[in-house]
Amino acid sequence: MKFDLIAIEVGNTRTRLGRFSDDRIEETSTFANDALATIVETAFGWWTGLDDRERDRALVIASVNDAVADRLAADLSAQTGAEIHRVGRDLAVPIGESLDPETIVGQDRLLAAAAAWDVLKQACIVVDAGTAVTVDFVDGQGVFHGGAIAPGARMQLDALHERTASLPQIDFRRPDPAEAFGRNTAEAMLHGVFDGIRGLVWRLVEQYSERYGAFPLVVATGGDAQTLFGDDELVNRIVPELTLQGIAVAARTALADVSEDGDDGGSTA
Repeated sequence: MKFDLIAIEVGNTRTRLGRFSDDRIEETSTFANDALATIVETAFGWWTGLDDRERDRALVIASVNDAVADRLAADLSAQTGAEIHRVGRDLAVPIGESLDPETIVGQDRLLAAAAAWDVLKQACIVVDAGTAVTVDFVDGQGVFHGGAIAPGARMQLDALHERTASLPQIDFRRPDPAEAFGRNTAEAMLHGVFDGIRGLVWRLVEQYSERYGAFPLVVATGGDAQTLFGDDELVNRIVPELTLQGIAVAARTALADVSEDGDDGGSTA
């Protein structure tokens, strides 16, 4: 199916944009959530660049931060005159769920899982290392079973600084790989956070695998994925744009559903 898509992922602290053509990601940009004018300007520029293409197109927002997403959607609608589709409101995430009744799962987790399943078509574990670290399991039938949520690297470092009298404010990075010990305060903090997250993921992967009875592929995404897992033999793939790709999967599925119903489309999903 041929279509163009502007996908927008509104996170807790950052907004990521992706421009897709036929499920292929052509361009991405990431901004702090408070850079609303720049986000709108970028999305508007991409959208108007699609004017001369006689193809279905859509502008889709997924969000775990609705206060930001609502303002963004209103501004984009005013600028583009287009209908802004929202994941969870207008578009469903195409993945099964096995969760407690009434459970509401963050769209980022479901979209990342849907994107991983769309490509792999086999059981997998999806690790998203951003503001929070999530480790989720998708079974061999494409059903999302949930998983675990922990504080992300920067959240942990911020808490160490804010909740103690003497620990400094530091940026997250990989600690010196040649040193097993943190020989100063900053390195000790980095070792605690870096190795703590990696150890958490290892333990959860073991736990999920034991419960499932097989060892699934492990896919990592999120802003800190490369720093944390770039050399980790446990992680089979690092896909930075996994959630954006999940938005593309949701848009493609919605367009396919419209086509099957006999509607000849238009310019929206």
